[in-house]
Amino acid sequence: MRNQTVKAAALVAAGALLLAACSTNKEESSGGGTGNQESCDQSKGTLVVGVISPLSGDLAALGLGIKNAAQLAVDQANDECKVPGYKLALDALDDERDPTKGAQAATKLASEDGVVGVVGTLNSSVAQSVAPILAQNNILQISPANTNDKLTKGEDFLNNPKRVWKTYFRTCTVDSFQGPFAANYLISKAGKKNIAIVTNGLTYGEGLADTFTTQAEKKGAKIVTRQKVGENDTDFSSVIAAIKPFNPDAVYFGGEYPGAGPLSKQLKSAGLNVPVMGGDGIFDPAFIELGGKDGDLATSVGAPTDTLDSAKAFVKAYNKAGFKEGYSAYGAFSYDAANAIIGSLAKAIGNGKWSSDKRNALLDAVADYSADGATGQVKFDKFGDSTNTILTVYQVKGTEWAPVETGKFEG
Repeated sequence: MRNQTVKAAALVAAGALLLAACSTNKEESSGGGTGNQESCDQSKGTLVVGVISPLSGDLAALGLGIKNAAQLAVDQANDECKVPGYKLALDALDDERDPTKGAQAATKLASEDGVVGVVGTLNSSVAQSVAPILAQNNILQISPANTNDKLTKGEDFLNNPKRVWKTYFRTCTVDSFQGPFAANYLISKAGKKNIAIVTNGLTYGEGLADTFTTQAEKKGAKIVTRQKVGENDTDFSSVIAAIKPFNPDAVYFGGEYPGAGPLSKQLKSAGLNVPVMGGDGIFDPAFIELGGKDGDLATSVGAPTDTLDSAKAFVKAYNKAGFKEGYSAYGAFSYDAANAIIGSLAKAIGNGKWSSDKRNALLDAVADYSADGATGQVKFDKFGDSTNTILTVYQVKGTEWAPVETGKFEG
């Protein structure tokens, strides 16, 4: 998932200046464990798994699902003595989906010798500020939600892909699959041919809209207009006025649910009762609560969590843990990311002790990591991308999202 390009050096400096103000939520156990830690040898001390995600603000539903799922993995690892000699703790920092605050959080985590890896971020724009700081300190990062291709393969990812940061991995698939997958469904299955595009101008939305557009035009659809709104806009009357003369039969939105929900509602009120479609950024119950209507569509990474045999144990354990928030769109991916960190950490340490000189061994272990996770097989390619490229199209039916197609983008 998501936003705007930021100069890494400036953000490193901003992170250092704002370090003292960084909010933290370090927890050694907050649910999900069975209370068996006392039977494990934890004499070597405590190691920390960091989380950077929006824990407050309008994307908190997604960020808290990431945080809680990582906490579950940490608690289970402690119960099962997965890292011999060590206790694990979670340090969850709130980036508020702001790149500067993400840099601040990364700087804080990078200053702690006991931090072995970081789960995050949610937003691609925040990752653009976080990843270089963690890479500079050789700290492993695994995102459960970033979908922008440039994070792993660089600016010219289509023609000349190059690994950007050796420390950066992700458990979800990317926009170069998600956008075209959406276009194929909207045109071939839903029969839409004249499509308006609206973006919020940020990295995630623009990248997703670009890949959608390329495939839509390839499939014979016409992009009748492309409009841009502000990240925090809630009144879309002017952009709707610009779209209406083109009489589109669908609107594709590049952005997240705080804008997409109200846009859908206002389009209908203005007489454009056509489906709004977006990516994983709008796939949340909050989209419907904010105005999403019957027939609206979204793609999201992976297969529906509650339908996967591989996710049954995760869902059961998450519900049993009693978290106040649901695991949302990225919980299962966060759980798999945290377990990839933990499993690779155990391999890198062996029977020895953790120190910063183990970081390269940890990165090598992640590169070779392969396990059955909640989302299916968890494995990474040479760029750090997930080898799991499954996607799902969901449709609003009443007050819920219902899956209508699951598969892979095949061209």
